[in-house]
Amino acid sequence: MSGRSERKGELDELAGSLLEVVPLVMRSIRAEMRANHHAGLTVPQFRVLNFVHVRGRTSLSDIAEHVGLSLASMSKMVEGMVVRGLMDREIDSSNRRRVAITITERGREAWNAARTTTRESIVRRLRGVEAVSRGELLRGLGALRPFFSEGSDPSARVGGRNADS
Repeated sequence: MSGRSERKGELDELAGSLLEVVPLVMRSIRAEMRANHHAGLTVPQFRVLNFVHVRGRTSLSDIAEHVGLSLASMSKMVEGMVVRGLMDREIDSSNRRRVAITITERGREAWNAARTTTRESIVRRLRGVEAVSRGELLRGLGALRPFFSEGSDPSARVGGRNADS
């Protein structure tokens, strides 16, 4: 088998494993959040707070695109979060037709509480993983981050070559 064929097979196997494992991890995270009602947040609300926390001031359409909801549904969700004091809507000073969404201190506290409790649950699950495997997982996840981060180029290059060549 040629080097290129071996890499293609390895990449296919990696992609298949990601498609199997990531949904399992996400299902576990969702179940943990639902079971403990972290700070009164639903999973979609947590995702919204996380997006705005990481991104800073952003638009309703950017949030809707990230979460995968229609603009109308996202507007309704954000309005409820504004009423609860988790987020603010501000008129963009550079474009009065644009509304900027920001996270409030109360929203940051709710996000942090939900994240901390969920993280603790993940730690409990990972206790059975051997130290060597944990190190391998950390390195592997770190290596994947640039390929899946927002704004990453799907045709990312590695060492001057396309990742799949």
